[in-house]
Amino acid sequence: MKRKIHIEYPLNPSSGTIIWNAISTPAGLERWFADKVTKNDRKFTFQWGKTETREAEVINYRTEYFIRFHWLDEENKTYFELKIQYNELTTDHVLEVTDFAESGEEEDARDLWNSQVDTLKRVFGL
Repeated sequence: MKRKIHIEYPLNPSSGTIIWNAISTPAGLERWFADKVTKNDRKFTFQWGKTETREAEVINYRTEYFIRFHWLDEENKTYFELKIQYNELTTDHVLEVTDFAESGEEEDARDLWNSQVDTLKRVFGL
């Protein structure tokens, strides 16, 4: 049984549109999440290196707020979600990541997201 994990990443003051494009478009996702990303309607295909390919379907989204993907090779109740929160007082954005990991592998999943989001911050200047 997979367990839900939730991680928040503060981002430097930046444009919500830049963040949205980074987390919801093939071109944006290729810069930090996977080596190659293609999209056909609601289905995204992610490739890492020459051998690993996974497909995910967008199961819900709200433009410039969140996008939720479901890996097609996993059980139906799991997903990963990337959500943008904006603090009007500080004008900062927070990227909230929700994912599912096997019991005992939560820390590995967090480490992987930490590494991926570090790349996102560096590439997009966030």
